[in-house]
Amino acid sequence: MDHKKYLKMAFDMGAEQAVFFRIEDIEFDARTILKCMFGCADWGNSHTCPSRPGSMRPWEYQKVLEKYTWGIIVHSTNKQLSQKISFSIERQAFLDGYYFAFSMSDCALCKECSGFKGMKCINPKQARPSFHSVGVDVFKTVRKFGLPIGTLKNEDDPQNWYSAIFIE
Repeated sequence: MDHKKYLKMAFDMGAEQAVFFRIEDIEFDARTILKCMFGCADWGNSHTCPSRPGSMRPWEYQKVLEKYTWGIIVHSTNKQLSQKISFSIERQAFLDGYYFAFSMSDCALCKECSGFKGMKCINPKQARPSFHSVGVDVFKTVRKFGLPIGTLKNEDDPQNWYSAIFIE
């Protein structure tokens, strides 16, 4: 297990925080789908959300993700940077022999998701589901590590973006 390499990579790329996790640290809660269905403007449109045809539901993701033993959580206040870091770590872990490495991050690849225009995803090899859309209680999980998170009360409140890379 070479998690320090991936933590260094995250910081070198600009992560504000990055932490090692064991799968037992991840808090799963299927209620996350309610926040997706009744609170997210992407529901029914985005290619990475659980509303797309053929997508697994949170309780199905949990069974898959619990096959992993460890990974890295990345924090940034920049959505695009969070995704770039997580995908880069996924790629490096894959090249290092962790062939099931998989990252999750709020998709920020395109200025506007092609799904909103009824078109196919133009970045299917890099588009990933968000950490919370797969049934992870991100609030409870990141608070275990002392990472900043809170509900936004005003439009100008700083946003905390979290990505996760499930490595092995």
